[in-house]
Amino acid sequence: MKIIGEDNVKIDMVFDYEIGNDLTSNIQELLSECFQEDFPKNRIYFKQLPHFRFVVFNDKNQLVGQVGIDYRVMNLNGNPIRVLGLIDLCVTQNTRSQGIGSMLLLEIEQFCCNRNIDFLLLFADNKTLYLKNGYKSVTNKCKWLKIDHISQITRDIGYEVIDGLMIKEVGKSGWSEGDLDFLGYLY
Repeated sequence: MKIIGEDNVKIDMVFDYEIGNDLTSNIQELLSECFQEDFPKNRIYFKQLPHFRFVVFNDKNQLVGQVGIDYRVMNLNGNPIRVLGLIDLCVTQNTRSQGIGSMLLLEIEQFCCNRNIDFLLLFADNKTLYLKNGYKSVTNKCKWLKIDHISQITRDIGYEVIDGLMIKEVGKSGWSEGDLDFLGYLY
């Protein structure tokens, strides 16, 4: 647990296999609030469970933000890269514009220090928060495993440029345009 600021906002890292019923319910409510009709109502992931999450609680111990984290190898133009994927970063409507999203992004960057991670990667509909925090938009042609999020069945292989792809270099490797094979599902 890490306590941040005068408001005693705290950020915890939790592994998804350790999340209990109460936190599951709170995460479901938050994801439904933030992603509305798009998010499945009976689970805390869209297509696949993240490896772990950073969750933010206010001074009343209420969940006010979360982000899922997926660690995997991807292939960028024929070369393996180690990627920490950010999934479903969201903050409650009544606590937006208070810096919680930026706190989560900073926490993730600090987590990356002295770890074998080359890039942070995410998809954003609204890029403002991420651009403000040093992420950049890229236009790589992506290859990924298409999963139907309702039936949770593999449907196909996708291969196209996807708007909203953003990265941040956190290791020693530099990003290059070209082909990006996710070697798995799309966040």
